[in-house]
Amino acid sequence: MKRILAISDIHGELELFNELLEKVNYNPSRDQLILLGDYIDRGPDSKGVLNRVMELKDNGAIVLRGNHDEMMVNSVDGVLGAKERWERNKGLATLQGYDSTLNIMTNPRTKEFTTHVNFIRSLDYYYETDNYIFVHAGVEPGVSMTSADTHKLVWIREEFYEKYTGAKTIIFGHTPTHLLWGERKLDVFFGENNIIGIDGGAAYGGQLNCLELPSKKVYYTRKNSRPF
Repeated sequence: MKRILAISDIHGELELFNELLEKVNYNPSRDQLILLGDYIDRGPDSKGVLNRVMELKDNGAIVLRGNHDEMMVNSVDGVLGAKERWERNKGLATLQGYDSTLNIMTNPRTKEFTTHVNFIRSLDYYYETDNYIFVHAGVEPGVSMTSADTHKLVWIREEFYEKYTGAKTIIFGHTPTHLLWGERKLDVFFGENNIIGIDGGAAYGGQLNCLELPSKKVYYTRKNSRPF
């Protein structure tokens, strides 16, 4: 059985991401890597992260989308208010990584940007096994995955992690784990209600976590500075 390695919320932190893959000794022939979204925004190299993620997907990684990735696509598609929302969530740095002259109201047409947007369009919202559901933000309690609202899969918070009681363990990112712990901890959060939160807040100076399954072993990388 392949070892499962789950990572979420990379947010442009390419150096931390590559360091973490080395730390876990990732090998696609014996490991199943599952990435839970939010590859862009906040960090220094969103474009580089997307290139790396595309390479990993070509070699067998399961790649899901997050709310920041969704905002990028919605901005391109002209969804009402999407550009402003993306700007509030630090999308400008991502956009200017392709062309420093761009602003949030621009419709960029660089080849690499278009390739990345189309890549995000191809990504699923969740991945389910016999024992686990992998998703960016969480699931709506009592709603089957086949009937799930995709908006909630990338945006949900308290409604999920305070009320979920399902049989399958949910592996999710999106909500930094110090909020789940209710204290200044960046570690992976193992909830009593069968949920495991793995977003260590790397985008805020925290740490980038990797959860190994089924062992539940945790690896992480972080910068010298810490948010607390």
